[in-house]
Amino acid sequence: MATDELRDLEQQAWEGFLYTHERLWRALAAGLAPLDVSMAEYSVLSLLYEAGPKGMRMSDLAQRRLMSTGGFTRLADRLQNRGLIERRPSAVDGRSFEAVLTRSGRALTRRARRRHHSDLRALFFGRLDDDHLRGLADIWALLDPTRDAP
Repeated sequence: MATDELRDLEQQAWEGFLYTHERLWRALAAGLAPLDVSMAEYSVLSLLYEAGPKGMRMSDLAQRRLMSTGGFTRLADRLQNRGLIERRPSAVDGRSFEAVLTRSGRALTRRARRRHHSDLRALFFGRLDDDHLRGLADIWALLDPTRDAP
């Protein structure tokens, strides 16, 4: 018989996920705060760092960050005003723009990545062995809403 209540184990698993996510997010954000970088900014800067000198299309960045176009444009405006990124017309599609890190953007991103990766290892990876990590990777893949249900 179906019920609208969660089973105790379901409630425990869900609350554990929410609590852990919030605690990790706050700790990771606190690690970036001395660099004056928010988690959303770090996410974009890190993607651009990985993209290298060619940068990424603005629309692709927004999609990868699961942000609305307007919200992403405001974030990109802040990063550009701080001299961390520049926007240029796309070489592939003249109607779109690409974002690329500036020299100071690359330097800040390198510092932020070192700090963020160190914090991830201390708060997350350092507490799990490879079997745990594989298990989590499998769980995230199962829960990906873009995948077909099993």
